[in-house]
Amino acid sequence: MKTLFTCQYPFDPNSGAAGVTWRLGQEFKQLGHEVEFYSLNDLPKLHPLLKFMSFPAFVARHISRQLQHNPIDVIDTCTGDAWIWATLMQRFHQTSQPRPLLVARSHGLEHIQHLDFLEEARRGNLELGWKYSMYRGSVRLWEAATSMRCADLVLLLNQRDRDYAVEQLGVHPDRAHIVANGISDTMLNLPFEPTPAAGEPLRIAQVSSYIIRKGIQYGTPALNAILSRYPHVELSLLGTECPAQQVYADFAPEVRDRVKVIPYYVNDTLPNLLKGHHIKFFPTVSEGFGIALVEAMACGLAPITTNTPGPLGIVQDGEDALVVPVGDQAALEKALERLIHDRALLDRLRHSAYRTAQRFGWSHIAQDNLRYYEKAEASKR
Repeated sequence: MKTLFTCQYPFDPNSGAAGVTWRLGQEFKQLGHEVEFYSLNDLPKLHPLLKFMSFPAFVARHISRQLQHNPIDVIDTCTGDAWIWATLMQRFHQTSQPRPLLVARSHGLEHIQHLDFLEEARRGNLELGWKYSMYRGSVRLWEAATSMRCADLVLLLNQRDRDYAVEQLGVHPDRAHIVANGISDTMLNLPFEPTPAAGEPLRIAQVSSYIIRKGIQYGTPALNAILSRYPHVELSLLGTECPAQQVYADFAPEVRDRVKVIPYYVNDTLPNLLKGHHIKFFPTVSEGFGIALVEAMACGLAPITTNTPGPLGIVQDGEDALVVPVGDQAALEKALERLIHDRALLDRLRHSAYRTAQRFGWSHIAQDNLRYYEKAEASKR
């Protein structure tokens, strides 16, 4: 089988949606399938916004050219990437000419993210500028909905996204399915470090970009308060994707010596970076899945996360995580204090989270994707 993956971001194993797609493609290759990638890197030099907006047109041209010379069995695209080709391909339905299976893959449904952004804007935490209103908050939503309605198979990351796609966007329920993301084999079955006893140093890790969508407006004040009250607690912020000085400026001067910031890291080095850490802090306000959450769990960290759709599809409150309401700074602070004081609970959550994470290896996830491909192809025929 030959699959063409497209993504509106450059393919990079250390990035989010593009990294997930790249790793899935590598797993397909290991299973003996042929894989090609097409991303923004394949476009000519244009202004970044124009490049992003015109990507569906370039995808349509690339697919058409590929089909003229090489057979493609599956076109697996990010939602919104293939709407031009998807609408044009409707003509194939009236002929006997075979066409590839079209898969629209969501990395967090744009419409749900849009609602979350509107809520943060209402709270005064986020300013949605003219660029957002001109494209991401309008045209992009239409493109994504059109792509999903035209696709033979729609793969989404959580139940809320699927419900919205079916009930609000008109996606046929038989074509909409939930499929998880995976983690690298280098993060599976790692040695488990013991939980420190009461009074011993405790380390918290926040692994995410340092942006509003990841909840820094609620999480950072909570972390500041905890660091001020508990001198034996330390904090690492990994993958902030912004200068360390910007992050340090949000922390009180008297606690900065216990804060470590690493703006960028290579994905496979994360287990080493998380050695000696015990709590994964994830105050996100909008999350389709939460790959960094699973990776930290596989490294033996107990999660404190929010009740956003992605994490709720991964963990259960009190079983392998502490789950708090979105945007609740006091609840985040209370959850941190709970694990600081109750080391038995911390140890239990760490072990449970570690076991949960073992289910997310890429080999298993890739097989799930292929089964959905096969079922969708049978339905298409």
